[in-house]
Amino acid sequence: MTIGVIGAGAWGTALAQVLASDGTPVLLWAREEELVAEINSAHTNSLFLPSAKLAQTITATSDLADLAGLSTVLAVAPAQHLARVLSGLPDRTRDLVLCAKGIEAGSGRLMGEVAAQAAPRARLAVLSGPTFAHEVAAGLPTAVTLACSGGEAQWERLAPVISRPTMRPYYSDDVIGAEIGGAVKNVLAIACGVVDGLDLGQNARAALIARGYAEMLRFGMARGGRAETLAGLCGLGDLVLTCSSTSSRNFSLGKALGQGMTAAEALAGKNSVAEGAHTAPVLADLASREGLDMPIVQTVNALLSGAIGAREAVASLLSRPLRAEGPGTA
Repeated sequence: MTIGVIGAGAWGTALAQVLASDGTPVLLWAREEELVAEINSAHTNSLFLPSAKLAQTITATSDLADLAGLSTVLAVAPAQHLARVLSGLPDRTRDLVLCAKGIEAGSGRLMGEVAAQAAPRARLAVLSGPTFAHEVAAGLPTAVTLACSGGEAQWERLAPVISRPTMRPYYSDDVIGAEIGGAVKNVLAIACGVVDGLDLGQNARAALIARGYAEMLRFGMARGGRAETLAGLCGLGDLVLTCSSTSSRNFSLGKALGQGMTAAEALAGKNSVAEGAHTAPVLADLASREGLDMPIVQTVNALLSGAIGAREAVASLLSRPLRAEGPGTA
C-alpha cells in the first residue's frame, strides 16, 4: 500500500522517510518542481532536510491528483496553507492524518476544522507529539499521539500503517486536545527562547514551561480538550521538547528576539516556518474574546508585534500580582 504525504518540508520529508524505512512506497507531494526533481533523482532534500539520504521507495510529485486514489494521506503542509493545499486534493473517503500544528490566522480555526471544510469526505486523525524532524529521519526513537476522530476502528486501521520500530503511536480519541497542545506549545517555545536569548537561566525557563502548561490546559479544556491528553505526548511532551532546544524553530525565533532582533529580522530568509509567530496573534485574540487569562501568550504576541521589547516582556510577567499556583490561575 502506498502512503501519501502532502508537504516536503522538514517534517513531511522526515515522516516520509520513517514510513518508507521498511520498504513501504511513499508518494511525497512538494510544491517546488526543482525539489521534486532532486528527491526523485538524488534522493535528497537539500532545501529542508539536508541531513537525510532518502529511501529509494519515496517518490515525489508536484501534482496532488497523483494522491487521489490513496487510502491514507498525511497532510503536513504548514497550518496557514492547509486550506489552500487541501482544496487541490480530490475529495474522497480516506484517512487524512493532520500533522501541521497551528491555528489558522484570521479564522481562528483548528486544522481539523479547516480540513473538515476542505475535505468533507475524509476521516480525520491528528498526529502530534515531541518530534524534531532530523531525529525522526535519522531513525531515532520517537513516540507520538495519534488522535482519531473515528475512534478505535480508525486507530486499528491506522496504527499499523504509521507504526515503525522507531515510531511508536499512542491512541487517543481527543482530537481537539491533540490539536491544541501542538498549537499552543509553539507560542510558549518562543517565550522560552526569549529567556535563553536574554541569558536568564534554567530556573526561568522551567518556570515558563510550567506556567505555560497551565495556560495550555486552560485554553484546551475551555475548547473541549481533556486534561489527560494535554498531559501526554501531544501536550506536555511536545512542550518540553520545543522549549528546550535551538532545534526548535520557535525557540530559535524567541532566542533571536531575546538577543535584540525584531521578529521581521529573525524570520527573514528562513525556508522553514516558525508557526508560533502566526499562531500567537490569533491565540491571543481567542483568549481575550473567550475571557481566558493567558499572560505568556499575550506577552509573546506583544513582543512579536513590536509593542514591547524582550526585557520589558519579562518584566511584565514578573510583576503580575501574586496568587496561588494552578491551571485555573495565571
